[in-house]
Amino acid sequence: MTRLHFPKYVVFSVLIVLSADALDTFIAAVYEHAVILPVRTETPVSKEDALLLMNKNIDVLEKAVKLPAKLGAHIIVTPEDRIYGWVFTRKTIYPYLEDIPNPEVNWIPCREPQRFGHTPVQERLSCMAKDNSIYIVANIGDKKPCNASDPQCPVDGRYQYNTNVVFDSDGKLVARYHKYNLFPPETQFDYPKDSEFVTFKTPFGKFGIFTCFDIFSHDPAVVVVEDFQVDSILYPTAWLNTLPLFSAVPFHSSWARGMRVNLLAANIHHTRMHMTGSGIYSPEAVKVYHYDMETTSGQLLLSELKSHPRRDPTYPAAVDWSAYAKSVKPFSSEQSNFPGIIYFDEFTFTELKESTGNYTVCQKDLCCHLTYKMSEKRSDEVYVLGAFDGLHTVEGQYYVQICTLLKCQTTDLKTCGEPVGSPFTKFEDFSLSGTFGTSYIFPQIVLSGSQLAPEKYYEISRDGRLRTRSGISLPVLVMALNGRVFEKDPPRLAQGPWKLQ
Repeated sequence: MTRLHFPKYVVFSVLIVLSADALDTFIAAVYEHAVILPVRTETPVSKEDALLLMNKNIDVLEKAVKLPAKLGAHIIVTPEDRIYGWVFTRKTIYPYLEDIPNPEVNWIPCREPQRFGHTPVQERLSCMAKDNSIYIVANIGDKKPCNASDPQCPVDGRYQYNTNVVFDSDGKLVARYHKYNLFPPETQFDYPKDSEFVTFKTPFGKFGIFTCFDIFSHDPAVVVVEDFQVDSILYPTAWLNTLPLFSAVPFHSSWARGMRVNLLAANIHHTRMHMTGSGIYSPEAVKVYHYDMETTSGQLLLSELKSHPRRDPTYPAAVDWSAYAKSVKPFSSEQSNFPGIIYFDEFTFTELKESTGNYTVCQKDLCCHLTYKMSEKRSDEVYVLGAFDGLHTVEGQYYVQICTLLKCQTTDLKTCGEPVGSPFTKFEDFSLSGTFGTSYIFPQIVLSGSQLAPEKYYEISRDGRLRTRSGISLPVLVMALNGRVFEKDPPRLAQGPWKLQ
């Protein structure tokens, strides 16, 4: 049975925000759900059995919603796939789907449950939001009939969409978003014909919403932030942690920092598939996060966020990410570079052989510069500086430029880029920068135990350097500047050499 667990730092965060002014700030909640999965997904089940499973997961959510609602939370975000799980076919997911109307219909399912057919899941979510006076963000499945007059209509006569819904504190459906960039295994769902830019206004700010793999894309992720000027992003995800560079908490917090927007990220909790890592992030700081590969428990997070961060004097200034790197000459080195693989991409690495030094490593148009000083150069740990400038082509296609400092798994250089647990080497000083061809850079520093480095220990300069603050020694596991070059992406981000049936 899934239980709720509230660590001390989350409770402390709640006590701080109880007096917050709802117009200037709001209380955000995120729930990392240990989803109850179906026994089998390769054969169809009845609608009754599908609803039975979904109700079990909604029962867990109902308990998770009550506490933050009592503590004054305004909105709660829940994960992708948390109603019914994953690894379905088009046929086996169908009993779990409901017809989700356009929010323009002005519908409160709790009051009119039969208005759009049989919609028990939407009814329960609506009543839960209404009864607890809280906005609820959930991920469910939408179905839409089509026919031969539509040349793109699937052979089974319907579209099936991975869908986020938002119900306001009165239980009204206020947002519906169809996931645009499907992760390759999601063959049970269809791609929407066009990207949807879904936003809605509340008394505590303007919100945008998208799902999981969408965060790598320009449409809709960048568009809703830059063109629609939202204050906060609602982000259900089912994220498989891929160390060292694409673990949920480091990447999501770096995205909020790089895009300068609030991000409420709710991940599934399923450690056997390396799924954990949820958080509440502001443009200037990590408010609270959870990463736990040891337990099977769900996790509730709460924190205060500014309703309109762009209006605040502390709103971070824009960074010219390549200014410093392009103004200096590459550091010379007599040692040779060597290749290494991170998440199927071939990086160019150079080893940090001394306790202090200046290194440059280049690949194509990207040159990464590192200045550093270690407290002690340990003989049993190897660190490298790496660069990658190219199209990632496995499990989606997207163009990246990455500068990274990381610890190798062992002293064998062939293990550089493999997942690592904890470092012992401490860096007293570091400065990482790159000659990026994009302004979309997402900075991250991960310490021992896959913990984030607190913002007080490092800074991002206006000229694009990720550097330590003086007097601080950090046990760095990985440090990275992840760049996205959207103009070099294929026509649709998530489409690779596969084809949905």
